[in-house]
Amino acid sequence: MHPNDRVACRTRFFASRLLLPLLLLFPAVLRAESDTHKQKPVVLDSVVVDVTKTHTLFMGADISVNLDKDLYPVRDVAGTSWVIDINGKDRVVSAKKGPLNLKITPTLKLTEVSATIMGFRKVATYSYENDPSVLITRALSAAAATDSMFTFAAHDAQARADTASNNALGGAAILSSSDSQFGASAMMNTAQTVYSRTHSGADSPTTTTSTSGHQIIPGQNPLGNFYDSSAFMRDNSRLSSIQEASAAAAAVQQQTANGDEPAGRLVTRGLDALDVEFSVSAVKTLQNPYIVTMARIRTPGSKPGFVQNHIYARALDPIDTHISTVHFTEEGFPPEYELVDFQVHIYDRGVEIATNLAANRVELTREEAFEYVKMEYVSAHKGESLQAVPVMGKLPAELPTRIAAGKYTETFFVLVSKDGVGHDAYLDRMCTKKTDDPFLDAVVRSLRFKPALSGGVPVEGVAAVNLTKLQF
Repeated sequence: MHPNDRVACRTRFFASRLLLPLLLLFPAVLRAESDTHKQKPVVLDSVVVDVTKTHTLFMGADISVNLDKDLYPVRDVAGTSWVIDINGKDRVVSAKKGPLNLKITPTLKLTEVSATIMGFRKVATYSYENDPSVLITRALSAAAATDSMFTFAAHDAQARADTASNNALGGAAILSSSDSQFGASAMMNTAQTVYSRTHSGADSPTTTTSTSGHQIIPGQNPLGNFYDSSAFMRDNSRLSSIQEASAAAAAVQQQTANGDEPAGRLVTRGLDALDVEFSVSAVKTLQNPYIVTMARIRTPGSKPGFVQNHIYARALDPIDTHISTVHFTEEGFPPEYELVDFQVHIYDRGVEIATNLAANRVELTREEAFEYVKMEYVSAHKGESLQAVPVMGKLPAELPTRIAAGKYTETFFVLVSKDGVGHDAYLDRMCTKKTDDPFLDAVVRSLRFKPALSGGVPVEGVAAVNLTKLQF
């Protein structure tokens, strides 16, 4: 027989073997379908599935200060200075004393606490020292003061000249030259008085007694008590500032007249700050919050693709359910900078809080968050053998009250499945003696654990739990 004929025969044979049972079954199927239509539908009990989004997964940032070749994580912000922990003691590190070397590590974070930011606004502006209105006001004020000073000097000179030429005074007219409030003699008197006040007793600690019985330190001007040297020093400093401001005001007026442009554009180097404002609230109160902004900027004339980082930190007032407004001005930007990217991060006691402005934000249910934690845990400990530890849970509201009353302060043990789910509580590590406490059993069932690992593989294990030490 030809091979093709054998294949055809085998095909017809298997076809007959399969078709005959199907033909016999077909009437039964028709009858069953007919009976099904006659029966009443079965209604299943409703199953409640908790889909409430309780956690937020987002891209955050870990900030550390590089100090003395060591990295110290930032724990808090005082004013605009960083607070780090060195050997258990807080240390304030200020950027005002010099540039700081910060290490910022982007990382995915999971949190149950979040804050809502509303009406966020950022606008390029001038720093106070570079604000055209401030500069012009200072210049005009200084120019007015200078003009007044010159006017008073002219009036004084005219008065002395009139006195000196008054024939009715006779020889007493010559004394008018000693009454100079703005001349060289007045300046000399000021210099002598200021010197005696600022150098009194510095080099000669011994004292002498005057004929009137008062003790006088050598080198001290007896008239020093009638003069305030600090006032003279301020006047001299102010005089220098007035002269500089007068020159600046004259330059502004000249440039404005010649260029026919707004004076603000001529007296400033350009926008060098960022004005930030927003409203914020949180369901769970943040007692020690602070904000960190991270800007990437490009300066005029820089090479293509070259950007600089600008980090700013500021302590905030406590944030709660009430809407509060935050408004501040970041300074220190180069003039006429270009803002490439801007991020806002909020922390509380060194722990970053999710916001609606966070990058790569994803909201998760409690079980979804737990699956993510387990996945990250197993992935980070490949080949390792570890014991189970509690990682998250929703504790009863009355638990803190019971702990304060002295209950549940001792360590107990929980048998944990390889999926990270805890069962009953036990008094011993071998899990032979149950606690027989319904409340404690309910607490255990609300907990979720990082499962025990054996060679990197999740297995059943035992976790030691002390409710007073849980941080969630």
